Amino acid sequence: MKKIGMLILTVVLVFGIGGNAMAERAGGTFNWIAPYGGDFHNLDPHISARTNDYLALINMNRGLYRWNPDTNQPAAELAETVDVSDDGLVYTYRLRKNVKFHNGRNLTADDVIWSFNRIMAKETASPCARYVRIVKGAKEMEAGTAETIAGIQKIDDYTVEITLDDPIDPGFPLCHPCTAILPKEEVEKKGEGFGVDPIGCGPFQFVRWEKGSVMEMTKFPGYYENEKPYLDKLVYHIMPEGAARDVGFRSKELDATLVGSAQYPAYQKDPEISQNMVEVAEMFTRHMGFNTNFKPFADKRVRQAINYAINEDLIIKKFIKNKAYPAVSFLPTTSPAFDTGAKGYGYDVEKAKQLMKDAGYEQGFEFTCIATSNKSFGAAVVEALIPFLKKINVTVKPQLLEGAALSEKVFKTADFDAYIWSVESGPDPLQALNRWKSSNPRSAGNLVEYNNPEFDRLLDAAGKERDPAKKAGLLKTADGIFKDDAPLWFFNYNKAIIAHQPWVHGIKPVAVEHMFQDFTSIWVDAASPRATQK
Repeated sequence: MKKIGMLILTVVLVFGIGGNAMAERAGGTFNWIAPYGGDFHNLDPHISARTNDYLALINMNRGLYRWNPDTNQPAAELAETVDVSDDGLVYTYRLRKNVKFHNGRNLTADDVIWSFNRIMAKETASPCARYVRIVKGAKEMEAGTAETIAGIQKIDDYTVEITLDDPIDPGFPLCHPCTAILPKEEVEKKGEGFGVDPIGCGPFQFVRWEKGSVMEMTKFPGYYENEKPYLDKLVYHIMPEGAARDVGFRSKELDATLVGSAQYPAYQKDPEISQNMVEVAEMFTRHMGFNTNFKPFADKRVRQAINYAINEDLIIKKFIKNKAYPAVSFLPTTSPAFDTGAKGYGYDVEKAKQLMKDAGYEQGFEFTCIATSNKSFGAAVVEALIPFLKKINVTVKPQLLEGAALSEKVFKTADFDAYIWSVESGPDPLQALNRWKSSNPRSAGNLVEYNNPEFDRLLDAAGKERDPAKKAGLLKTADGIFKDDAPLWFFNYNKAIIAHQPWVHGIKPVAVEHMFQDFTSIWVDAASPRATQK
């Protein structure tokens, strides 16, 4: 049995947060934003599928795991210790005994079991089910052939045993905000009303939600991390427009903001703002996918030629205003399995021409690329490719579609020559690469119907490998094979940027989604106009 221990902050002076330092960090209000859409949708984490909702939910709730931006890995959260069986299938969680819900009740093993069963219940139809399917018996409950998840057992009031179908790290799926542990009595009492008046066990508790305007939370005094959170109040302003966020930030009404491509160049030149920006390569890979049923794209050399023919660095610099990182392969630079020694295709027109000639397409061809109106990976980017591809006698025509229509084509009908889009490439590198496994159908994410037996073999071996370093090595090799086969044009990884006021401390680079800022340790100093008066 392997034991994963959790370090608890007992020697606070080592971290500089004892005594006076703690007092100086305490208090104040933080004005934050919800930039993804015109409002929040539903504050029941088991029901919501919206990123905007998750921004708030990560600060109201807690799950078995929480993403740790310092290690770029998931970390156990509600458990003091986690024991893992030698075969990697059974995880035993010994829960903290000082976790309270916002209604004052202690969290127990029953809450963990009930929450996971609720997620997998057929009648719940939770979009979060895909993260819990790793548990033995979860699929059966989802299908309605079992009343509970067989793989979750209560050992005692503060111990839960979870058996998995396969020996994977459950931290990656179970750190998602939607897998939060909720209090059964509150959910059942409020029904659908729980989505507008939630109760969690996180550092902040819900106060009010003015539709289309603001959401307010206050510090939960019963939170289990001693003296945290530092802030007294956290206020989300619903601001989907970059221009409005810019005005709010420059006027110092906002303590931090998400930086859009329109504001990024100006912020870089600003002597103060430029010193207070936190950037990260998010785990999303923007790319063009080739349909190999379209004859020219069945030839690997043609796909490679397109990668060599396009100067993505220039497009990123001139068109996206440097708000992206050039893609080396599918896995982003922040992935635990990213190969730091790998290089992208680079811009080499002569090599592209030779590959086209070798493939019998020296005279070129024409294809259509379906795209949305997204400024960073949409139809306008396809138009920017036209002069590059003309140099190898290839003509590309963008076809503008709504997001739902594009999704229908790439996931179901395969009615396209190529598409341009952005898909998740983390946090779990094995799960990210499994998207392209030959046994994975188009409907489940293999959008180009990629098929390479050696790639599949490496992923199977990585799935069984328990040694982290060896597992990462297998995944790096698989990612390299995928890059060489070039089923995609590898464009970029999103560069997400948060700008903050100089009085703000603790913003972290969160690669899974930069806006998933956990405010437990974020604080404002006395220079803030919203600081607590000492």
